[in-house]
Amino acid sequence: MGLRFAFGPFVLDPAAGTLLRNGDPVAVGHRGLKLLAALVGRPGEILGKAELMDAAWPGRAVEEGNLTVQIAQLRKLLGPAAGGGEWISTVPRVGYRFTGVINQLGATRKALPLPDKPSISVLPFVNISNDPEQDAFADGLTQDLITDLSRMPGLFVIARNSAFAYKGKAMDGRGIAEELGVRYLLEGSARRAAGRVRINAQLVDAMSGAHLWAERFDRSLEDIFAVQDEVTGKIVEALLGRLRAPPPRNRPTSIEAYDLCVRARRLMDDTPQSAQEAHLMLTRAISLDPDYAEAHRWLAINHWMGWVHSGGPTESARSLALQLARRAVALDPEDAGCRWILAYLLAYERCFIEADAEFAKAIELDPNEADTFAALSDIAVLAGRVGEGLEHIAKAFRLNPFPASWDYLTLGQAQYAAGEYEAAVETLRRDETYRTSSRRFLAASLAQLGRLEEARGEAELFLVANPHFSTRHWAATEPFRDAGTLAHFVEGYRKAGLP
Repeated sequence: MGLRFAFGPFVLDPAAGTLLRNGDPVAVGHRGLKLLAALVGRPGEILGKAELMDAAWPGRAVEEGNLTVQIAQLRKLLGPAAGGGEWISTVPRVGYRFTGVINQLGATRKALPLPDKPSISVLPFVNISNDPEQDAFADGLTQDLITDLSRMPGLFVIARNSAFAYKGKAMDGRGIAEELGVRYLLEGSARRAAGRVRINAQLVDAMSGAHLWAERFDRSLEDIFAVQDEVTGKIVEALLGRLRAPPPRNRPTSIEAYDLCVRARRLMDDTPQSAQEAHLMLTRAISLDPDYAEAHRWLAINHWMGWVHSGGPTESARSLALQLARRAVALDPEDAGCRWILAYLLAYERCFIEADAEFAKAIELDPNEADTFAALSDIAVLAGRVGEGLEHIAKAFRLNPFPASWDYLTLGQAQYAAGEYEAAVETLRRDETYRTSSRRFLAASLAQLGRLEEARGEAELFLVANPHFSTRHWAATEPFRDAGTLAHFVEGYRKAGLP
């Protein structure tokens, strides 16, 4: 959904990593693209040399001469501006400035085809209270409605990451629906104050603009989950022609525990520091409501991912994560999120038969859970079923067109395993995943392409963030089931210079 920048005969698409001149591709290197994107993103502003070097060589100490060379190459590629001057001007002893006129064009995503069943995205509900702290409540309401709808047979429901890509953005409903490949949108607002909630919701046919259903709810805060069930039932009735209550869920008995869990959800895909904050919130939520299944499953993945940032889960963290995941499933066996997390952790313990059964149950319970397919792709690739892994991650991206960084890592891993090294490099250099642990796969892909200098540079950056990484330990702890696939990854790591 990134912006494109037009200037003179050029169009730069930073997200796609392309520069066009009169519609034809211009051969420009990765560093040059990063520099140009930084400059055109702030036209007329002076960008210091240090800032530009960080944009092109993030996390690396490089000589200033490298920047000078890249700017000179960019000037040569771009040629003179319309008035005969340069597109990029030098500010002596300070940095550089883009002098051209920029026209922002917006995204170029093609409309996705509609599924063969009623399809819907729940857009982020707007917080209309005077308290910004209630943003988390409105976000939690949105996510819960997505979860409730995705469990209803006969519906195609877009995942939360992609729905939240539109938060705070002014776009027409038809455009959003086309980008997500859905026909219907649920939108609304929420206000929470003095123990009461007021929720306005409306269901829109984005193709025709017709309002199919709208209602206002003014209830006690304690009734929030009953309101969610009622909204879900009304939408199912409007789209499928029958009124059906959503499957029962394990709901919290403590509103405070619910609030903590909602706030923790927002931190799960973020930094190690955020993961520690989420850990404290989820631990507190469980102390307030020991039978709250969702808090257990998020804490399970928090224990798991909290150590991934530093090179991989420790034995004690893995054991505790698995214990929490089993507890979550015991508390709410009908929750697909609990099931896929348990399946994923079981696979890492090499309990493959039990893991496969849990994955199958998760899909049966909720065929719209994109994270299930992303996790299943990871496990399938490591089992040597690379084609199956590519199919699973393609399903995940269809349900979640704007996913978190992990999905891009998983896609890049599958592309590497398939020998699609160029595609893997393109995937793993996307901003969504570039500065994460996916760099190990990027380094391996570049090495297999013979681009050894770039590969070793990426390997160095990966090791800065993961100083204790070793290929031997990684190979021993990942749930490989195919010796050839394992050897292929180790070969790429070795070529890239990873220890």
